[in-house]
Amino acid sequence: MGRKEKGNRIQPNRPMKKIFLVLTACLSLAGTKAQETNQPMKILVACFSYSGNARTVAEQIRKATGADFFGIEVRDAYPSDYQGVLDRAKREIGNDEKPALKAMPENLAAYDVIFIGSPNWWNTIAPPVAAFLSSGDFTGNTLVPFVTHGGGGMAHCETAVKRLCPTATLLKGLAVNGSSVAAAAPRVERWLKEIGVGK
Repeated sequence: MGRKEKGNRIQPNRPMKKIFLVLTACLSLAGTKAQETNQPMKILVACFSYSGNARTVAEQIRKATGADFFGIEVRDAYPSDYQGVLDRAKREIGNDEKPALKAMPENLAAYDVIFIGSPNWWNTIAPPVAAFLSSGDFTGNTLVPFVTHGGGGMAHCETAVKRLCPTATLLKGLAVNGSSVAAAAPRVERWLKEIGVGK
């Protein structure tokens, strides 16, 4: 029943044809989803760099991972003299001030992993980086901090990132002394392998 015979051939009736077409469409969609899951992870390196040290490490990460890059920039530039930078940063950190940024990335949700680069200022992330993390929704993102320093190491930088983005996943960060950033690429690559992020 439900079939029509024509000669020696049995042909499906129209309802059966419709079911067949629907099943074909569903299988096609399932194949597309499977292909999407096999795509490489989408990575962003977002970095604020005053002296250029953090930017150097950011470029090493970008080359090793094929990531996109976003430079965090403030509207009101920091002073050119280092003492002026220290004074302003100390005031902003002490008052929990977050300087206005020139721009934010268009679609943070499109990235699986976001590297967050900053100098270590007064044992924490620089205020522009705090402003960046406060301005976006990082729910579902994996964040990876990296900092450059003059001897203070990571200090409270990872803690600050986690506090500002409690709904994100945080991976082990990297601290690089500013005097060794030019030769840090091999160390950066080892770290990327340890945390399972890379090409």
